[in-house]
Amino acid sequence: MSWLRKNLFSTWYNSLFTIICVLIIFFFGWNLINWIFTQAQWQVIEANLRIFMVGRYPQSLYWRVWISSLIACTLTFLTVGVFLAKQNFSRYTIIITAFLLGFLLIVLPVEFNSRLFLIGILISAFINLWLGKTFPNSISPYLAFAWLLSFPIVLFLIGGGLGLRSVSSSDWNGLLLTLLMAAISIVLSFPIGILLALGRTSDLPVVKWFSILYIEIIRGLPLIGILFLAQVMLPLFLPIRLDRVLRGVAGLILFSAAYMAENVRGGLQSVPRGQVEAAKVLGLNPALVLLLIVLPQALRAVIPAIVGQFIGLFKDTSLLSLVGLLELTGIARSILAQPEFLGRYAEVYLFIGLIYWIFCYSMSLASRKLETVSS
Repeated sequence: MSWLRKNLFSTWYNSLFTIICVLIIFFFGWNLINWIFTQAQWQVIEANLRIFMVGRYPQSLYWRVWISSLIACTLTFLTVGVFLAKQNFSRYTIIITAFLLGFLLIVLPVEFNSRLFLIGILISAFINLWLGKTFPNSISPYLAFAWLLSFPIVLFLIGGGLGLRSVSSSDWNGLLLTLLMAAISIVLSFPIGILLALGRTSDLPVVKWFSILYIEIIRGLPLIGILFLAQVMLPLFLPIRLDRVLRGVAGLILFSAAYMAENVRGGLQSVPRGQVEAAKVLGLNPALVLLLIVLPQALRAVIPAIVGQFIGLFKDTSLLSLVGLLELTGIARSILAQPEFLGRYAEVYLFIGLIYWIFCYSMSLASRKLETVSS
């Protein structure tokens, strides 16, 4: 009551404004809830859930997707456990989480084998969260290497080869393609952005002006234009014809690296000059000064900006549907073209919007926790 009185009813006009806002929220919220439970036709989601998730990926090879999900889930919850090693979860958080997971297991229209895989992944998540919280000092030194090693393993499982049946990238659709392209683009654009930021602050004129020209030219172009250039122009300059997915990833990396460079450059400028001079006095060479003194402080200072760039890049994958790639948004448009689901725009776009929000909000929470732990 004291909080309400202080923040919402402190003055007569503040109270009036609070009442008006509550009435507006109640009106729209009631209509939305009424539409969700009485008017919306969610059969379009239930009938096409598999297409939303993996598109045309061969059903006989779904086990590869489940194993890839298990690898990602294992590393994710190990990382979360390490970062939250000194914090305890309240029993209300545990109860609510268990209730939501149980609800999902009941309502998700998946087959029996798929539900067993999902239960196994959830059990693995809790086990790895416990391991990360219990043995953080033993696990944390190997986390970065494990993440780097997981990317080629997941790509090998999804794409096949070397004894596994190959699956064309044209069959990588839906959420599967969105996550793969976002993860690859984030992992590759981050070091390229750091190199461009270092190049822009370099004393070598050739390196400095090349970095400046690249950053300013790319930042002056819209992403959709770069994606079209990557799809149409890039094959003209290469002796081999790249896959459409690789061309899409190349466009995202080229675009994101320029913005990442500016974020990192802001962090480099925030490091006091005295830090560098003190490191040189101790006898560290320029490479060690950069790796051990400057970059850790610079990246820590711009964690919110970097994660914001990652979130924007994840959402920008939706533009790939305009160049013919059936990621989550593209697969939604193909589902809406089915005769039996014509006009179901609200249900479909609310569903994919919820998926985007879950992943983006998770990254936002992770960045805030990382910023708190590193400070």
